[in-house]
Amino acid sequence: MFQFIIRRTVGAAVTLFLIGAVTFFLFVAAPSDYASLACGKDCSPTRLEEIRTALGLNLPLHTQFWDFMSGIVVGRDFPTGHCPAPCLGQSFYSGEFVWDTIMDRFPLTLSLTVGALIVFLFVGIGAGMLAAFKRGSMVDKVATGGSMVLSSFQIYFLGPIALTVLVYQTGWMEDPKYVPFTQDPLGWLVGLSIPMVVMATIFTAQYTRMARASMIEQLAEEHVRTARAKGMSQKYVFFRYAWRGSLIPIVTVLGIDISALLGGGVVTELTFSLQGIGRLAVNGAVTKDLPLTMGVMLFGAFFILILNILVDIAYAYIDPRVRLS
Repeated sequence: MFQFIIRRTVGAAVTLFLIGAVTFFLFVAAPSDYASLACGKDCSPTRLEEIRTALGLNLPLHTQFWDFMSGIVVGRDFPTGHCPAPCLGQSFYSGEFVWDTIMDRFPLTLSLTVGALIVFLFVGIGAGMLAAFKRGSMVDKVATGGSMVLSSFQIYFLGPIALTVLVYQTGWMEDPKYVPFTQDPLGWLVGLSIPMVVMATIFTAQYTRMARASMIEQLAEEHVRTARAKGMSQKYVFFRYAWRGSLIPIVTVLGIDISALLGGGVVTELTFSLQGIGRLAVNGAVTKDLPLTMGVMLFGAFFILILNILVDIAYAYIDPRVRLS
């Protein structure tokens, strides 16, 4: 298992380096005046030249690339001071270091992502397994039909409905807000419960159908039929032989859906006016803040790679055969 984790970590590091290189050449080496974006409107030629020198744009392209990549590891010096590692640059708009800005917004995005992940995995897989166990019954029909209906909804549609019903009309809940978990765990859960559930709804429907189909397929395997023929109870066969095997395709798809989950986080933050990394990425694109946009892209890639490594570890635990590959 340890060697498996090392191989995946090294592969993730190489992938992150390639993403950083592509990001740099897409933004910095693009045919656009990088310094004029930092200088803003009514920028004098003298001030423009000062910014070029401060940003190192007067240096060869390979030197600029080295400064950008090495700054992530050892830090980088700017006219306003030293940017400690990992340095992702300095925002044109706010003047703050990009890493500090991302870290200020990250707890909210992490809360939404992990919260929605827990909700749709437990609810979706649980409903799918129950539907497979009660195949052909009313429970199965309700779970299958409900998942088909919910899968047609979108976050920007469910979000306003949830706010209207739960907040504005009935007053059962307050407007979504972020409270640090370390300060008030209950306030954290209550403040983000609506966005978490709305964000998880679409994925819940998908994983309900997937879990049901996977479990039905597992129940038809020869080793499961053999266990039944030996007189083992339906519940014992279900949880002892079929349950673990049915998780393999679910975990595989989960690794692919992580990027979609972060994309849903962007829409969720905009829908509920939450100040997370998704809103930060949109603001960076609107204001043409290239260092901020580049930093968010790299951090998002890093976050996705880390979650994929965790999914691969879970996959290796469920199916030990992947450790040999």
